[in-house]
Amino acid sequence: MSPVDINLTADLPQLDNYLQLFASNTPLIDVRAPVEFNQGAFPTAKNLPLMNDDERQAVGLRYKQQGQDKAIKLGQQLVSGDVKSARIDDWVKFVNQHPHGALYCFRGGLRSKICQQWIYEKTGLAYPRVSGGYKALRRFLIDELDANTTRLKSIVIGGRTGVGKTLLLQQLNNHLDLEDIFHHRGSAFGKHVTPQPAQIDIENNLSIRLIKIHNNGFNSCVLEDEASNIGSRRLPDSLVHVLSTSPLMVLEAKMIERVDNVFDEYINASLAEYQQLKGNDKGFSDWATNLIEILTKIQRRLGGVRYKKIKGFMDDAILQHRQHNKTKCHKIWIQSLLEDYYDPMYDYQLQKKAERIIFKGDRTSVLDCLKNITDRPSTE
Repeated sequence: MSPVDINLTADLPQLDNYLQLFASNTPLIDVRAPVEFNQGAFPTAKNLPLMNDDERQAVGLRYKQQGQDKAIKLGQQLVSGDVKSARIDDWVKFVNQHPHGALYCFRGGLRSKICQQWIYEKTGLAYPRVSGGYKALRRFLIDELDANTTRLKSIVIGGRTGVGKTLLLQQLNNHLDLEDIFHHRGSAFGKHVTPQPAQIDIENNLSIRLIKIHNNGFNSCVLEDEASNIGSRRLPDSLVHVLSTSPLMVLEAKMIERVDNVFDEYINASLAEYQQLKGNDKGFSDWATNLIEILTKIQRRLGGVRYKKIKGFMDDAILQHRQHNKTKCHKIWIQSLLEDYYDPMYDYQLQKKAERIIFKGDRTSVLDCLKNITDRPSTE
C-alpha cells in the first residue's frame, strides 16, 4: 500500500459519548507511542502503540522535512512485515478480551484509523475508535472536573492525624479518596515505595471519580481535608477552592486509636510494601532508612530537643524490630510525633477554619451525620 493508496474504510464506527466511556469503565486501546502514554493516559487504557518512540520520532522528523506523504511512506516501511503482524495480534487479543471497548490516538486521526482498518481486515470486526482521540477526552475531563466541583455539594472531613479519616470515607458511596488517587498518604511520612502517578493521570482520575459520583445519582461528595499539594503533586484549583470553602466536619478519636491507625499504615502496611517490592532484608533496610530520612527532614520544625527525643525512640524501635521482630516499640515514637508535631500544627490550622465547622464527633456519629445529609442518591 503506497501513501496514495490509503483508502480507509469510511464507515467504521466512532464513539463520541465521552461520559458513557468513563462512567462505564470502557476498556481502551491507546495506540499512541509510549512516551505520549507515559505523559498522561486514562485508567482503563492499555498502551498498544502503532509506532514505538523511535519510529514515531523518525516519522515526525520526515514529516517536518518532506511532508505528509513521505512521512506515511516511512511509517509503512517501519511498521511492516513481522512488526506489523505482531502489533495487529496484540490489538486483536485485546479486542477478543474486551469486545465492548474502543481505541484512540492523539486526535482520532490517521493512527487510530489505520489501527481500526487493520483490525477490521484481520478479523472482520468493526472495533470503534474514539472521535477526537486523547485530546478530546482530556478536554472533556478537564471541563467535567470544573463542572462537577461546582455541581456537587462538598463536605470536607478534617481531624488530627490518625483519627481514621480515610477509613471513614471508604464507608461512603460518594467519597472522593484523594490519598488513593494521588498515591500518597498526605503527610511527611506518607510517601509510598512506588512513585506517584503523573499529574495528568491524577487529574484524569479525579475527574472520572467525580463523574461516577454524579452519574450514580448523588448530588454531594465527601472528601478529606488536604493541603494544595499532596506529596509532589498538586490539586487542581477547583478542588483547592472546594477544600478551602466547603463545610467541615471534624472526626475525633482517642490517642490510643490514633496511634494504632498510624502504626497500621506507617509500620505494617508501609513495611509490607517495601518488602514485597525489594525482598525482606533489603525492604526492611530501605524502609527503616526512609523513616529516619523523613524525620531528619522535619528536624527544624520539631526543634532540637523534640527531634533528639523522637529520633531516640525511633532508633530503638527499629533496632528492636530488626533484631527481635518486636514492633510495638514503634508506637512510642508515633505517639510522641503526634503529640509534639502533628497535633500542634493541626490545631493551629483548625483555628483558621473554625467558622466552617458544622459537626464534631467520633466515627460513628460523624458517619451517621454524613449518611443523613449526603449519602443518598438525588431524586431530582
